[in-house]
Amino acid sequence: MQRPLGAQLSHMLKDRGVEVIFGIPGVHNQEMYRGIEESGLTHVLARHEQGAGFMADGYARATGRPGVCYVITGPGLCNIMTPMGQAYSDSVPMLVLSSCLDETSARRGQLHQMKDQEGAARTVCDWSETARTADAAYALIDRAFAEFAGARPRPKHVSAPIALLQSTAPGAGPAPGFPEGPPALRALPDPRLIGQAAEALAGAERPLIVFGGGAASHSAEARRLIGRSGAASFTTYAGRGLIPDDTPGHFGAFLARPGSATVFAAADLVVAIGTALSEVDLWRAHPGHNCPLIRIDIDPEELASLPAMLRIAGDAGQAMAALAGALPNDRDPAWPAGEVAGFREHWRAEIEAERPGILPVAEALRSCVPPGTMIYSDMTQFAYAAKEVWPMDRPGHWHHPYGFGTLGYALPAAIGGAIGRKGLPTLAIAGDYGFQYSVQELAVAVELGLPLPIILWDNGKLGEIEQSMVAAQIAPNAVVQRNPDFLLLAQAYGAYAAAPRTLEEMTQAVQSAFAADGPTLIRITPDIAAG
Repeated sequence: MQRPLGAQLSHMLKDRGVEVIFGIPGVHNQEMYRGIEESGLTHVLARHEQGAGFMADGYARATGRPGVCYVITGPGLCNIMTPMGQAYSDSVPMLVLSSCLDETSARRGQLHQMKDQEGAARTVCDWSETARTADAAYALIDRAFAEFAGARPRPKHVSAPIALLQSTAPGAGPAPGFPEGPPALRALPDPRLIGQAAEALAGAERPLIVFGGGAASHSAEARRLIGRSGAASFTTYAGRGLIPDDTPGHFGAFLARPGSATVFAAADLVVAIGTALSEVDLWRAHPGHNCPLIRIDIDPEELASLPAMLRIAGDAGQAMAALAGALPNDRDPAWPAGEVAGFREHWRAEIEAERPGILPVAEALRSCVPPGTMIYSDMTQFAYAAKEVWPMDRPGHWHHPYGFGTLGYALPAAIGGAIGRKGLPTLAIAGDYGFQYSVQELAVAVELGLPLPIILWDNGKLGEIEQSMVAAQIAPNAVVQRNPDFLLLAQAYGAYAAAPRTLEEMTQAVQSAFAADGPTLIRITPDIAAG
């Protein structure tokens, strides 16, 4: 059927399995909205394009399906670039579709004009392309979905000129594998290299495996590999829940503790699976090992980031299954249980000393959160402490802006996650400063009637920055702000609000919030632990 291309794009996305679009309409992209209702898509109206991008990110992390956004030329794209950068850093599948001006070389002063819109987006995503024909637009979208399924998932940007969106075009037609989705074309690990890795693991006396976010959807394979190899293990923050917290030899998510370098130094073989071992994983330049390293990753760039004895390119799940299958039998834990427990106790004490009062609050919160709750946190001291010690009973259920480190992530991402997991519990954790980056998205949660508890850690300052300045012998400057009355602000948006003074009151407020017919802001101050 012939339709304006803007309408055809919505029909194409629906045919490719997309159910939800996040965005904001404008005169430049209104043609993309022509086909939304007709195609059966649901549109979520954000209050800011940054919010739309974070919602798409949260939706993608919750569902495993790409988050899709519609934005306008120029400022709309600029506003969503921060979420695109976060999605790139954390390997989140996001597709941003924008309009663009028909011609920019010979004309100046047009509405929403940028010098290089395509190039600007390219700095924060996997690729950014402009479609000059309907067939090109369809091909680029199908390319994005194929790469989401077959390579490291990262955001893509496709723009189309306004006149092209308005012009009549035939439909995109079916694509192989849809609507179920394209086949998972992940690279198969080299059996020869798997055999060498298995031989090294079998011969190691103190093997150590680090599981990252790239392995997070393969919990059964990771646990079987630990049982077969007897290895001790760490997870990155993104890999938490892959290995049960009480597994013998599991060091937990304490990888960023300085003392973890001592553990690496005591290993005689390190295997890193689905992790970049980057600065935000380690907070140091080198893990600390003096032994052979084996890397397993789907991204060739990551394989080359550290010297390694073996570099195995391929899907983490397939590689772990093959590696476990190549080991002869289950093996007793190679690391003494007392040694592992001692490190964990020491690191927990470090966190309590660094951020006093947070861990009792985190434990009380955990006690009242339903099983299977998906958590989205912001850049806040409460989350920094809690995500190191909060034992997860399953992977992929605590999402944080790990790499890019954006403020304002938690609330809109949690909204996207709650939309993607309708009827399942979702929780947001934000700090008083970062919350104000995206507070306007409360209106979206109210409109949709989402039962979303929002834990607001209100210490009245940029606490982490203040501590960093003091440590650097800089007189703290610009780290204390005047906050609004958060309860009245939440109520003004139509949300519920609570300010518990004791941990018991907090647990009651959280339980009520999960059962409510809309979002609830729960303001907590550091003195609650003494209440």
